[in-house]
Amino acid sequence: MAKSKKETVDKKTESKTAGIRSWKLNKPQRFVLGCLLVLFSIALLVAFISFYVNGQWQTDQSSVNSLGDRTEEVENWLGKFGAYLADLIVYRGFGLASFIFVRLFFLTGLFLALELSTKKLKNTWFWDIFAIIIVSILFGFFATSAPELGGTIGYELNLFLQDYIGKTGTLLTLLFGLIVYLIFKIKVSPEKIQSYFDSTKKEFKSELNSIKTVQPAQQSQEEPESAYNLEEFAIEEDPELDNIHLKTVDTQFELNKEALKPTISHSSEIELNPILKPIQPPPTQITATPDEAFVIEKAEEEDIIEENLASRLVADFGLFDPTLDLSNYKFPTIDLLKEYSTGGITINQEELEENKNRIVDTLRNYKIEIAQIKATVGPSVTLYEIVPEAGIRISKIKSLEDDIALSLSALGIRIIAPIPGKGTIGIEVPNKNPTMVSMKSVIGAAKFQEAEMELPIALGKTISNETFVVDLAKMPHLLMAGATGQGKSVGLNAVLTSLLYKKHPAEVKFVLVDPKKVELTLFNKIERHYLAKLPDTEDAIITDNAKVVNTLNSLCTEMDNRYSLLKDAMVRNIKEYNEKFKSRKLNPEAGHRFLPYIVLVVDEFADLIMTAGKEVEVPIARLAQLARAIGIHLIIATQRPSVNVITGLIKANFPARIAFRVTSKIDSRTILDTQGADQLIGRGDLLYTNGNDVIRVQCAFIDTPEVEKITDFIGSQKAYATAYLLPEFVGEENGINLDVDISERDALFREAAEIIVNAQQGSASLLQRKLKLGYNRAGRLIDQLEAAGIVGPFEGSKARSVNISDLSALDQFFNNEQN
Repeated sequence: MAKSKKETVDKKTESKTAGIRSWKLNKPQRFVLGCLLVLFSIALLVAFISFYVNGQWQTDQSSVNSLGDRTEEVENWLGKFGAYLADLIVYRGFGLASFIFVRLFFLTGLFLALELSTKKLKNTWFWDIFAIIIVSILFGFFATSAPELGGTIGYELNLFLQDYIGKTGTLLTLLFGLIVYLIFKIKVSPEKIQSYFDSTKKEFKSELNSIKTVQPAQQSQEEPESAYNLEEFAIEEDPELDNIHLKTVDTQFELNKEALKPTISHSSEIELNPILKPIQPPPTQITATPDEAFVIEKAEEEDIIEENLASRLVADFGLFDPTLDLSNYKFPTIDLLKEYSTGGITINQEELEENKNRIVDTLRNYKIEIAQIKATVGPSVTLYEIVPEAGIRISKIKSLEDDIALSLSALGIRIIAPIPGKGTIGIEVPNKNPTMVSMKSVIGAAKFQEAEMELPIALGKTISNETFVVDLAKMPHLLMAGATGQGKSVGLNAVLTSLLYKKHPAEVKFVLVDPKKVELTLFNKIERHYLAKLPDTEDAIITDNAKVVNTLNSLCTEMDNRYSLLKDAMVRNIKEYNEKFKSRKLNPEAGHRFLPYIVLVVDEFADLIMTAGKEVEVPIARLAQLARAIGIHLIIATQRPSVNVITGLIKANFPARIAFRVTSKIDSRTILDTQGADQLIGRGDLLYTNGNDVIRVQCAFIDTPEVEKITDFIGSQKAYATAYLLPEFVGEENGINLDVDISERDALFREAAEIIVNAQQGSASLLQRKLKLGYNRAGRLIDQLEAAGIVGPFEGSKARSVNISDLSALDQFFNNEQN
């Protein structure tokens, strides 16, 4: 009954969401609606102006109520429709403030027609409506005898306020509204008002000083009045030193040389009355008093921008949206997933009673009394919680695991003694008829849909039938292991599907490594949406183990590049960096960009370790240790959980682990550091731990046709021009400039060739030991031997092949080179 109610709520929510999506306008619809609003705003303007010009409140008022009478004439320029609109919006509405509606509809239509961002438009609507109300009440307060100015609404609101707070209170309220509008909309602040008055005061003082200090010109009639023009003439007088300093600013002026000839031999005889043409000095000159000759120059203070440049950009253009390139991208719908007709969890009362009695009888046979027992039915396992009597040792119950399994005739009995956070002991017993957990029920759950996580993953359902959702960004890496055929590949598909349903292609990218070549091939269809790859590679899904090393090293390069960006931005993790970039506080011209999350998925890690060894383990360990802060997360799956595959270095950096059914307790301890995975029942039954408690989860089942539908749905939409390109990595095998010049060979070249041919093994370490060389010189010798064709190319961790069989063949090789 509870299940059916939940399904009904989910269907209603889904239908509402579909209805909202169906109302979204496409490009032609937005253009047509925008043009309609622009024309409507023009019509309103004509009707409103005609209302006041023709005096409609006096002439057309009676005709408004008889719009159906075609013989009735009106004077409004827009006819009866205009008369009705003016009467409704102006006379019965907001009066003169109604003209603001013209601006609102015009801007809205313009934004829709030109496909501009509507974020700024919301702010405009709010403040314009606020202004309409304030202006209407103001006219209603001051122009009570002219109701057409404030409108009916303004008049009535004014009376309403006066009834409760009086005229004085109404006036104060209106003043407060005006102050709020000036500060938040027009950005008027006390600092700006003070700076305005200060600048006005400076200009007034400067003009007064220029009038007082400038003397009438004493010039002869032959000399023109504008003999010379000084823009600034500042004099500083020191009575003790009796020195005069003249300071001039470089300007264009003409000098009368005869008038400026020196006639006084001592500086103290200089007359301090310079002849100046009356001009207006710059506003930066401030004099102490008009009568003093001492002039103080004060540098003009720089303007202080009250608003941050980044906040101004956000106000003008809104926050940066990384999804704009694929703004029409649609997330896959839940209908693409298959709904299995299981009818939910079926509770078999007889089975529960039978198992309960067997557990109680078995414990009583060993003289263990139970005070209380409770059953919690899950999809595939039922948890029996027992409270033993006082004085019973927990270890005694734990040791009876095999005996209880024998009495219940069940596979996979697991005892949790005690259950963390509870004062009970748990006994997990598999159901005889397990219920399949569909991916649709997990994806459609409110716990997943409303999850406020960076990278939410819906794994399945717990024993208490709750949807189990975890955040990959908090793990930060995930290790999956289990025997063959126990559900690892289905678990990987569930993880990828969860991210596809939650994250936009601009927010997450996948690097898929599939040595088996068949498990992840379906995701090729979303290559240009979600996948990342190396430049100049054909397939985004890596199936060749030789290319995995380059990809992992490329991810290390990407990690280093991202850390450099975080350092420049002075942030600590990718979330803070992206928020700063969205707020337009980082300049793209300086190399900054929006950083998507990168998820590396390796389907069979043991095969990589067998073929590449340390060359794979080292970059994996680097990424696991450092990459969490910059948004690179690893998901590694393997079917061979041995210590040489899941090494201590790997385990130390993968606190989040998922264990499917394994064949031995040793494998369980290798994965989880505890036993229990060997007692699972298979088919998606798993244990999850993140360094603390172990949680049993039934993994959600998603079949290949469902994955194919999802990838087809995404792949059919508009995509990026190419997949997300990782930094190009030049490895040792293809980045060495091979030496082909014989004259530049090392002096030990022949001796090294003889050692390599004798040993039939080409490696730099062999030359280091035999010739007692350093690594760099030995490496150069190996490169020269490869260029000469004596040894083969680089082959990962394996030694290079030797192309010459014996020393006689080597001598013949050198003889041929000399000839």
